[in-house]
Amino acid sequence: MQRKHHRRAVAAQNAAQLNVGIVVSDFNAYITGALLEGALTTLAEWKVAKKNITVLHVPGGFEIPLGCLQLLKSKKPDALIALGCVIKGETKHDEYISHAVAHALQDLMLTHHVPIGFGVLTPNSLAQAKARSRGKTNKGCEAAAAALAMIAVH
Repeated sequence: MQRKHHRRAVAAQNAAQLNVGIVVSDFNAYITGALLEGALTTLAEWKVAKKNITVLHVPGGFEIPLGCLQLLKSKKPDALIALGCVIKGETKHDEYISHAVAHALQDLMLTHHVPIGFGVLTPNSLAQAKARSRGKTNKGCEAAAAALAMIAVH
């Protein structure tokens, strides 16, 4: 119920005028492409104008924070959405990447005072990644909604 309240608050601020940046990792593109579609669908539902949406592709999850910083400096967005997928492997590489990305994005939010919707999946398997990037459980949709909702309380 609380999401609907935030949704109305953002809409009342004229979401069509908001500038939103999306940084999406090309690694695991089958998953991240679906997350991007979900985020764009949510932005359309909230009536964010297409001309006010900038999508920046980066090679992998580790590069997402630098992509966000680039958009913060060049586009001055009202909100950002970070999309990626780091699937667990045989080593702890996924943990190092996901922790580094999460901390860097949090630092960017607190330093620049711009909400960043966190849509970086950290599943244990490709099946879990698919489940979290499709349909009603698309985390790209949730990351976009969270970023917009934070504008209302920011």
